[in-house]
Amino acid sequence: MATGTIKTKTDKGFGFIAVDGSADVFFHHSACNGQYDNLQIGESVQFDIEDGPKGPKASNVVAAKGGATSKSSGGASSDADAEVQADMAA
Repeated sequence: MATGTIKTKTDKGFGFIAVDGSADVFFHHSACNGQYDNLQIGESVQFDIEDGPKGPKASNVVAAKGGATSKSSGGASSDADAEVQADMAA
């Protein structure tokens, strides 16, 4: 699996993953195993790369190491996610 960071994410159900040393990779909400809404900009993800009609696209996108997509109660992870979002907005 490849790794990257969520760079952009739209309300239309797609976004791009930044990959070190490579072009950004497109991803669609259908590639996120029902977890698209839980993924956050700046979050590390793991994914497979497939050939798409306009270049590489991600499939099987999951949060790396139990990130936002595996939160069960929203405890410390929610606080950490809010802090990251605040830092990114500054």
